[in-house]
Amino acid sequence: MGKPHILSAFDRDLEAVQAMLMRMGGLVEAAIGEAAEALETRDEVLAVKVREGDKAIDALEAQIHMECARLLALRAPTASDLRVVLTVMRIAGGLERCGDHAKNLAKRSMILSQMSPLGGTAGSISRMARTAMLRLKEALDAFIARDGVAAADIRDRDREVDQMYNSLFRELLTHMLEDPRSITPAMHLHFIAKNIERVGDHATGIAEQVIYLVSGEIPEEERPKADVTAGTLDTGKDA
Repeated sequence: MGKPHILSAFDRDLEAVQAMLMRMGGLVEAAIGEAAEALETRDEVLAVKVREGDKAIDALEAQIHMECARLLALRAPTASDLRVVLTVMRIAGGLERCGDHAKNLAKRSMILSQMSPLGGTAGSISRMARTAMLRLKEALDAFIARDGVAAADIRDRDREVDQMYNSLFRELLTHMLEDPRSITPAMHLHFIAKNIERVGDHATGIAEQVIYLVSGEIPEEERPKADVTAGTLDTGKDA
């Protein structure tokens, strides 16, 4: 009678940690959307909310990793269950980075709210953010459904966010060439766009983890990238 009890306890623990992961995903999606809204509406209060909310995202990642470590130490999972635990840990890491990118977006939007708007770039960035956020949601949905086909489709569409980034990059370069006074806000907007582009990359990474979960293998072929700006500007890394 002991073995079924152990398996049942493991299943409950695994469901609980996956529920935490979905809660973390919801917080990250909201942070990206609110950060983009704060930029477009020049809402500093909302930007501060996003920055402060990153603490909850970090705390969830730490809790998820702690629970996964406990599962590995105490439950001795089978090979398939081990893949689930490892996938959850990797997805949590990707979501934490997405939360950091949302925080960076909010931080830059607070600076930009003190400057004159630069054409329609805030709207373009909002559209790009919505696309990246949708990819993230689709990747998490594929994880819940254990849908490798949907995950492969998300991976194949990685270039969509890249193409939006490339278009915005050219638009920002045009502004800088036409009016040197636009260089500072354009550079901040470029950092924001690059952070959103990285959210798209993390969404694709989550999709790859779903493929690993379903098939046991990470795709070996290179992702279909479309970012042609690499090396053009040193984007660095926001704190």
